[in-house]
Amino acid sequence: MRDGSGEDNNVAPSVYSHVSRPGSHRYKNAKKGLPFNLMLIGESGLGRSTFLNTLCERSVVPTTNVPNPEQAHIAEPMQFKHYSVDMDEDGMKIILNIIDTPGFGNGTDNETCFNQIQEYLETQFDEVLGEENRIKRNPKFKDSRVHAILYFINPTGHSLREIDIELMRRLGNRANIIPVVARSDSLTPRELVLFKQRIMDDITAHNILVFNFPNSEEDDDEDEETVEENSELRAMMPFAVVGCEEVVNEDGRPVRVRNYPWGVVEVDNDEHSDFDRLRYVLLNSHIGDLRDRTQNDIYELYRTEKLSGNTVAGAASDNSSAHQPIMAARSHPVVA
Repeated sequence: MRDGSGEDNNVAPSVYSHVSRPGSHRYKNAKKGLPFNLMLIGESGLGRSTFLNTLCERSVVPTTNVPNPEQAHIAEPMQFKHYSVDMDEDGMKIILNIIDTPGFGNGTDNETCFNQIQEYLETQFDEVLGEENRIKRNPKFKDSRVHAILYFINPTGHSLREIDIELMRRLGNRANIIPVVARSDSLTPRELVLFKQRIMDDITAHNILVFNFPNSEEDDDEDEETVEENSELRAMMPFAVVGCEEVVNEDGRPVRVRNYPWGVVEVDNDEHSDFDRLRYVLLNSHIGDLRDRTQNDIYELYRTEKLSGNTVAGAASDNSSAHQPIMAARSHPVVA
């Protein structure tokens, strides 16, 4: 990709990347850093912590050991854990705020987990709404609305389970959900292809709203390359990810690999995993789209429901309504 000066703007998204991709320069003037709030949801054992460390290319979540193995079977209640990491992507400073949800799905009845997460998301909206209504706004106000949720799906090889369907249905109009197949290296390539297709079939059948890289063919502001990229990304859904913190040297280049008796899986190799592409989406190419949709569509939908006293009905309604344009008058946004 070249800019008006004729210079090549392609960049390697990560030191571990095998390919270079077009750089996104939209927010490079964000002097204090661009905040991006990411929530991770998934059952224990699906590699959320390893994924986070791999995403940030550093140890954000230290390895923890169960102090008493006899108590390892006891399900801990879900909690929210917050991490903040300053990152530099393609010359753009990003303040990555992560909300992890350890304990999710560990019980037999997960209704409490669903309610806690929905309440958390809506509380962030309420804080912004309250700030918008102030006569004198706080210049140091921090916008903590979640810009994206990564939902980790257990690689069963079958289809979505009830817990997956219910969670994504409830949150589809409260955040940009990006489903990912966790520990995808536990499936054969053929099994993974079929599993991905079953997941997308279930998402369609149950009217689940996910961030599906909107089709921009009719948008004059989008170039042909962007339209093609979004189409390619939709075809990859859900992203199949592998996390790993082990780094080896291969021909003078650092490579993150998982070693198995039958061979190796390179985390950042597009032929082995979708991780590198997902990282690029989150921290480069679509970070603006995720932030904009949070403000202009998801938050505005909630704001309309809240001011009309219809938040309960709105949260439980058919998610297909969230595809429609929001016609309510918008307030001046609070943007961090």
